[in-house]
Amino acid sequence: MSSATPPTSADVQQRLIAQYAEIAQLAGALAHEIKNPLSTIRLNMELLAEDLDEAQTPAQRRALKRIDTVQRECSRLQDLLDNFLDFAKVRRLSLKPTDLNRELQETLDFFAPEAAEGGIEVVRYFDPDLPTVQLDREVFRGSLLNLLINAKQAMPGGGQIVLRTRTAGDRAVLQIIDTGCGIDDHTAAHMFEAFYSTKPGGSGLGLPTAAKIIEAHGGMIQVQSELGQGTQFTIELPVAPRLGRE
Repeated sequence: MSSATPPTSADVQQRLIAQYAEIAQLAGALAHEIKNPLSTIRLNMELLAEDLDEAQTPAQRRALKRIDTVQRECSRLQDLLDNFLDFAKVRRLSLKPTDLNRELQETLDFFAPEAAEGGIEVVRYFDPDLPTVQLDREVFRGSLLNLLINAKQAMPGGGQIVLRTRTAGDRAVLQIIDTGCGIDDHTAAHMFEAFYSTKPGGSGLGLPTAAKIIEAHGGMIQVQSELGQGTQFTIELPVAPRLGRE
């Protein structure tokens, strides 16, 4: 009499990954299906708003106000669906050896107008001997911009963002430090969970998506914060292997 061989931890992990990929695919397909009728609703609301553009009666003005409410909610739902699709899709990264300092510099140049508008001073402390890392530049830049925008939003009255790079063993380390309002321990413990948000109207997908991108690069992200003092995000990325000589 034979008995079935119990599954190994690798088998269980592979099964869970397959299940996750299937759920993500189904969720993405559902989101796409929702977007189609949503586009129709938005178009019809725009047409109705045009018909009532010169509202004369109180009833017409009330109708126009309700149309405006529906349009705002449609826009919010559209943004939520777009954010969800970005979070749920299975990522296939195109990794290439990249100078992290240079990538940070180019991203900060892009972010500079928004920083200036918000009264944000950006300070750079880049390790000139930082080793090369493997990055999908476009995808990683999206996560980095998300973190910078998050830092800016924590400083509505202006402040400072410090970016520091260094090496720790076989990892390249990036620290993003702001002088904002800080976050409490409960928020810090849940901020990387999907749909968790303390911002009115926030999707709760920005930071989870950023964390997912960093983890897809073989890295990790941590947060330290103190209310009234500021927040520090620490990102660790594996150093790209050095090619040996033939």
